[in-house]
Amino acid sequence: MINKNFWHGKKVFLTGHTGFKGSWLSLWLLKLGADLKGYSLKPNTNPSIYNSLKLDENFESDINDIREFDKLKKSVTSFNPDILFHMAAQPLVRNSYKNPLYTFETNTMGTANLLEVCKFCTNLKTIIIVTTDKCYENDDRSSAYIETDAMGGKDPYSASKGCAELITSSYRHSFLNELKKGISSVRAGNVIGGGDWSKDRLIPDILRSFEEGKKLSIRNPDAIRPWQYILDPLCGYLMLAQNLCEDFENFSTPFNFGPKIQDSKSVKWIVEKMSNYWPSSQWDIFANDSFAESQHLTLNADKAKKLLKWDPKVSLEESLDKIYKWHKAFKIDPKKIKDFSISEIEEYETILN
Repeated sequence: MINKNFWHGKKVFLTGHTGFKGSWLSLWLLKLGADLKGYSLKPNTNPSIYNSLKLDENFESDINDIREFDKLKKSVTSFNPDILFHMAAQPLVRNSYKNPLYTFETNTMGTANLLEVCKFCTNLKTIIIVTTDKCYENDDRSSAYIETDAMGGKDPYSASKGCAELITSSYRHSFLNELKKGISSVRAGNVIGGGDWSKDRLIPDILRSFEEGKKLSIRNPDAIRPWQYILDPLCGYLMLAQNLCEDFENFSTPFNFGPKIQDSKSVKWIVEKMSNYWPSSQWDIFANDSFAESQHLTLNADKAKKLLKWDPKVSLEESLDKIYKWHKAFKIDPKKIKDFSISEIEEYETILN
């Protein structure tokens, strides 16, 4: 359960607040009554969910780079938060091939910068480091990964997130346990929802092509991924933060927040389901992709279910329907999309009760 009384008035610092997941979490935290401050680069898509929700009108937003230690330290320590969520990242596998150094600087040293800053925040009790399902050393096994499996990653993005996990563990044992600051890393699957306009992501690519009546080209049609609705993992992050504040010794460990096993589906399955909304849509396979990606990846979330009483509430088919309705509402009246998004959170909260 999410305790609204817990979040009311809590000072929360969020890196990556202008991104897709960060914008949804910002909206939810504001709805819960948190005192929020964000630190991030400017939105990198146009349109962007951050701008569409007009979030810059509702809390302090520091537009800066996570790699700049002095600016980051000043921003965090001057706010002196109770809780910190770290989402700032270079989030795309294909971009990591094109710019590996930037990816490692942002995802690896950016995380180290932030954790070093956390040592100086006197009020800070809880830190959530958001990584990814791709942090695991993927051997294309059919079984789902658990939190104790080895970190790794063949592509620069996955490797950088594996490094972020190792850095988190190091700071936990070297500094933060002694300071009585709870810290957990969280690993979600392929998070989907309304308002994602990123390049080289399946759902945004589908929406762009099908809405414009263009043929969609996909890669890796048989690749299986743990697709999940945006509010499911965010709910897990919020529940974990609550528990960390109360009992950091028992909850300062990594957690997977993956979908139900039946919602790990192939890329082709997603395309076929989404094409039902556009009966005249067309798609083919782009066979000359030089960027290697794993074929099979699923998460075991039994730990979160047992310790946090968390489980995913929205099925994959329901998620795709929500995405279609969100983008349809945005096209009809972008000015009302904030109210539409809040109603989506309110509907989700009723499922939790």
